[in-house]
Amino acid sequence: MAETDTPLYGPADEAAMRAALDQAALAYAAGEVPVGAVVLDVDGRVIGAGFNRTITDHDPSSHAEIVALRQAAAAMNNYRLPGVSLFVTLEPCAMCMGAMLHARVGRVVYGALDPKTGACGSVLSVHSHPQLNHQTRVTGGLLAAECGELLRGFFRERRSRAKALSEADAAPCGCGPDQPA
Repeated sequence: MAETDTPLYGPADEAAMRAALDQAALAYAAGEVPVGAVVLDVDGRVIGAGFNRTITDHDPSSHAEIVALRQAAAAMNNYRLPGVSLFVTLEPCAMCMGAMLHARVGRVVYGALDPKTGACGSVLSVHSHPQLNHQTRVTGGLLAAECGELLRGFFRERRSRAKALSEADAAPCGCGPDQPA
C-alpha cells in the first residue's frame, strides 16, 4: 500500500468517535442538542469527555468540546494541552475552535458537518488562519452518517413535539386535535 493510500482514520479513531457518540446520546437523553466530545492524551487515553450542557447549566459556553477540554485541563493540571486529540460528533463552532487553539490541541476530528456555524471549513476556517500563532490539524467526516442522524432525529422529534403542542393550543377547549371538545 502506497503512503497516499493510507486510510485517514484507524480503529482507535473510530473507537474515540464512538465514545463521543456515547456522550452525544447522554446529551439527547438530557434534552440537550446531542453533541459529544472526548479528549485523548498522546497515549490514546481518554482524559476528558463531555456533552452539550447549555440548557442544563444555563451557560452558552457549555458546549461538548468546552466541557471535555475543561476535564482534560484538570486531568493534566494545565490549560495547555499539546499533543492531545479531540473527537467531536459535530464540526466545532468558532468559540470551541478558539478554545482548542488556545489550549494548543494538536488534532481535532469531527463527525458531521455544521453548515450553519461550522468553523473548520463549512462557514469559517478558524483552525488554519495564517495570522494565528497556532494552527490545529483538523479532519472531518468520521462516522458522519451516524453523527448526523443523531442530530436529525433529535430535531425531528423536537419539531414533532412543538407541532403537537401548537395543535393542542389551537383547539378551542385546549384538549387537542384528537380529543372530543
